[in-house]
Amino acid sequence: MDSAQHADEIAPGTPPREFHRTVRLRDGREVTVTPLTPADAGELGTALRQADRETLYRRFCGPPPQVTAGLLRYLTELDYVRRFALVARDQDGHGVAVARYEATGQPGIAEVAVAVDPAWRRVGLATALVRLLAEAALARGITHFAATYLADNRPVADLLNEAHAKQTIAAGVAEAVVRLPQQEARHDT
Repeated sequence: MDSAQHADEIAPGTPPREFHRTVRLRDGREVTVTPLTPADAGELGTALRQADRETLYRRFCGPPPQVTAGLLRYLTELDYVRRFALVARDQDGHGVAVARYEATGQPGIAEVAVAVDPAWRRVGLATALVRLLAEAALARGITHFAATYLADNRPVADLLNEAHAKQTIAAGVAEAVVRLPQQEARHDT
């Protein structure tokens, strides 16, 4: 079954059970990864309000948007086809990272974004989340991820270099596109 065929079988708006995973990180810690849902809006809002300025600046490539009920609805009410997000939680159930993609309107391309709590960086969490997102994307007919990021954001640049992304830089902002490896798709039957 090809990815486009599989995408037709996915029920939009239903958080997919197959993305409930436990991931062991390089430092031995484990996180539980699940699809982001509207029930996560309160915790996401708190995280956005309490995040350090540098994290927010890097994530939004400038000043962050004001945290409003509308923004939180937008970020958490997903169709899990064109707009998909995962949250990673520590052993206490607190969110430590969010990764998402959103279709761009160009066939087969989705913008990808990841935010990781500073205490959980450089242990492979962003990489693991992007791989899970790639798995979901391929099953839903998306073949490429695009990313826009500040050119001096070395962790993002390194992640994209590892994926052999085509990158361009202008006025301190980098844009990259990477073809998703087809073996990432997992078709449970």
